[in-house]
Amino acid sequence: MTGCMDDEAKRGYHHGDLRSALLAAAEEELAERGVEGFSLRQVARRAGVSHAAPAHHFGDAQGLLTALAADGFYRFLAAQAAREARADPDPRAQLVAAGLGYIDFALDRPALFRLLFGSDRPDFTDPALDTASTAAFFHLREQVDAAGGADVDAAAVWAMAHGLADLLGNGRLKSVLGLPQPARDEVLVAILQRAFPAAG
Repeated sequence: MTGCMDDEAKRGYHHGDLRSALLAAAEEELAERGVEGFSLRQVARRAGVSHAAPAHHFGDAQGLLTALAADGFYRFLAAQAAREARADPDPRAQLVAAGLGYIDFALDRPALFRLLFGSDRPDFTDPALDTASTAAFFHLREQVDAAGGADVDAAAVWAMAHGLADLLGNGRLKSVLGLPQPARDEVLVAILQRAFPAAG
């Protein structure tokens, strides 16, 4: 027993941060097999640790997917922030930039995007996930408020950005998806502005 524990400790030390290694392996597993085929044992194999390691850190598959979703919302916010940093500081331009970041995230990490917005596997009552998802929502509300919008505008902007992200992520809107990046962004900006005309 002691030898097994020592071996596990060495593996954890090898990774430096076992939790991060397991989350990275979980995202790879999710991308390859989807939620339906998601397996703690496979995650452990990808991370190069014993099959007990994910359960020790996260409890079960739902616990790991919940932690991955919480991490995913912060990556989602980071994708928006990257676009916002390159945009005009005007609140309306920032709102549109956030919409582009929303789409970037969906195209760059489609499996994680579906986990956040289309799966019932994560436990959204979990405090860490609740905090992360609430932060993402409040970011939208703050931007809409800064641009002079109301609740209905927040709903419209969210619906438009999410609809575009979902359609493009599923290979629809080929006429837009096939455009070179600058031209695609120009079209997407025009569409996003229709959700909230004051953002023009």
